[in-house]
Amino acid sequence: MKMTMTTLTGAEKRPALLWLLICAGAGASLLLLFDDGCQQDGGLHFLFARWAWQHPGLFVGVWSRPLYTTIYAFPALLGYGAARATSVLICLGVAWHSYRLAAALRLPRAPLTVMLVWLQPSFFLFSADNMTEPVFALVYVIALRLHLAGRRVAGMIVASLTILARPEGFFLGLLWAWWVLRDEFGERKGLGAGWQQWWPAILKPLWLGTGAVIWWLAALLLTRDPLFILHNWPQNWPLTGTVYGAAGLLAYPARLPEIVGPFLLVPFGVGLWRLWQRRTHREIFSSFMLFIVLHTLLRAWGMLGSAGYPRYLITISPAIAVITLIGWNWLASRFRGIGRPLRLGFATLLLGISGYINFVYADGAEASRDARALARVRGSVRTPLPVTRLVWNEPYACILFGRDPWENPAWTGDRQRDLEMLRQSPIGTLIVWDRLIGPKWFGLTADDFEPLGYRKLHEESFVLKGYILDRSRFGFGGPRRQTYTIFQKTE
Repeated sequence: MKMTMTTLTGAEKRPALLWLLICAGAGASLLLLFDDGCQQDGGLHFLFARWAWQHPGLFVGVWSRPLYTTIYAFPALLGYGAARATSVLICLGVAWHSYRLAAALRLPRAPLTVMLVWLQPSFFLFSADNMTEPVFALVYVIALRLHLAGRRVAGMIVASLTILARPEGFFLGLLWAWWVLRDEFGERKGLGAGWQQWWPAILKPLWLGTGAVIWWLAALLLTRDPLFILHNWPQNWPLTGTVYGAAGLLAYPARLPEIVGPFLLVPFGVGLWRLWQRRTHREIFSSFMLFIVLHTLLRAWGMLGSAGYPRYLITISPAIAVITLIGWNWLASRFRGIGRPLRLGFATLLLGISGYINFVYADGAEASRDARALARVRGSVRTPLPVTRLVWNEPYACILFGRDPWENPAWTGDRQRDLEMLRQSPIGTLIVWDRLIGPKWFGLTADDFEPLGYRKLHEESFVLKGYILDRSRFGFGGPRRQTYTIFQKTE
């Protein structure tokens, strides 16, 4: 379906801007309430962006994500809070362009799309974090708007940048090539074009390689290694294997409430059914189906290091929002006989409960509370010797101490080798270690360091409760019992 890049009046935009203002307030509240994210990746991505100026290879690293690092490199110089505020702005951009997409498709209640993006629990949870998925989503929705407006080459060039944000960009590129070929061949067939006129159509999807070419050229210029991307490929991303386990085919379907929203599953399901039934908006329908099937299969067999996080589907949050809006509109048409005040009240209640559930979901992400404890420990430590190196198991510790992340050892997973690396560290090495993540991910506890010549400077235990969930509800929300210990090598 071809649409136009519509020009909306101020009056038409006003409801969407009002929703956007509410979402901006929600994002700002996350910045104020939580000093760090609930997963380690966000802190690591910030560190990559902050220190890319000292380690230029990070601008083109596979794990550091070239597009993310390039966008965040300047905000990261201003600090962690500035980078997280940048994420909120990007998420607002995703919601705005999703609204413009819905408006161009002439869907009723298009301004509601803004809220249907932000009411996706995983989207909300990471809207003030430093993750790569919102960057992907912003590029995706802008490219989709261009494509559906008939600006296919521009759409392909923008879509090609998704590979610079996340690996899913490769699979999206294949789907996008199919869209382009389908449209090009359909148009030429209708015009009775000869074989010699088919070649432009066949070659047109090559524009989808633009981002990969830019990445390769940038990597070559910065590293002088023509195979840098291959050499930089993370070891824990094997094509086969189960680094994070194999969870089976139901892992992602079971987590749809975290992806779509528990109270929005019905309109989303109806919208998906309507798209399948009517064969309309095929790009939006196929985008969602590609990503849900792709991640379901990757997680089922643990391929490419899939950890099965719901946040991976943030990448297509605009498609999810539009599908939900289509279902919402269909359901609304079935209740026209009910009085408008009642319908409005029910809709307000549904949106309000969904918003509250999002805050509960964010508050129940226990690991984000560690930042409070780390900040207190950071303020209590006094080092007898100048710090020559910082060793940490949580990125937020590195952020608080303002140290180069490359000081941290290249952990091998071999306990004896890692202990020997710490033994060989220079005098003045500082270790910040916790009782939860350190033993789980690195196999080392605080008891391992003193025999290596490290002196315990400070140890403090915490019972970290949420703002809403101050106790566990069905095993969710805590309280989180955490202990931090700080050591320095003195001999």
